[in-house]
Amino acid sequence: MITTTEIHDIKTATGLMRTTLYRPDTKGQFATIIFYSEIFQQTAPIARSAAILAGHGFVVLVPEVFHELNPIGTVLAYDEAGKDKGNADKWAKPLEHHDSDTCALVDFARAQSFCSDKVSAMGVCIGGHLAYRTALNPDISGAFCLYPTDIHSNTLLCQEGNDSLSRTGDIKGELVMVFGKQDPHVSKEGRKLIYQKLEQVNANFTWQEVNAQHAFMRDEGERYDAALALQMYLQAVAFFHRVLN
Repeated sequence: MITTTEIHDIKTATGLMRTTLYRPDTKGQFATIIFYSEIFQQTAPIARSAAILAGHGFVVLVPEVFHELNPIGTVLAYDEAGKDKGNADKWAKPLEHHDSDTCALVDFARAQSFCSDKVSAMGVCIGGHLAYRTALNPDISGAFCLYPTDIHSNTLLCQEGNDSLSRTGDIKGELVMVFGKQDPHVSKEGRKLIYQKLEQVNANFTWQEVNAQHAFMRDEGERYDAALALQMYLQAVAFFHRVLN
């Protein structure tokens, strides 16, 4: 499908959140995927990923995940300065603010004439964690989480007992969890902890561990695995067509 792109500044409980919307350039109603970026916000690789998903018949929303902490429209570079700023933002924003962002995104999607009432989530890196976190919202049908960080370690700011791992039992939608075995950010022990928690609460989930490094989906840099990325896109599209029907 040919796609079109729009910019929307969505009101949230913590301020305006710039969100880029990708959708099929044709009439009709389409299910929504909230696509969460890395700490760098909407870089060129994230934009290309969103366009790929939209081209398969979805409305894709890419929010600025740290909108409270940066001037609107901020994109961080893939360098040491960008990484340091992005990590500082990651540790400064409470998970509760991400939760209120989710509510705003769901409300926005359902108010658009070209969106159906079905909403799901996908993300990479910290965005994988946020997709997992978004699934706590009962309006989210499913989440495709690629190498999600900080779930196992409970290193993101939140109220006591409100970390994402502890809240796993509240997830009702279906999850897909994908980890790279060579990813230094989520150790074998960390992956085991998440898997055991999902099993403990009888979650509806699919689990994959692939031979890849962190950020293997990012089509810039030496860690990119094009063949594996293509497999993930195909799996994600099939997953979303199933859970959003």
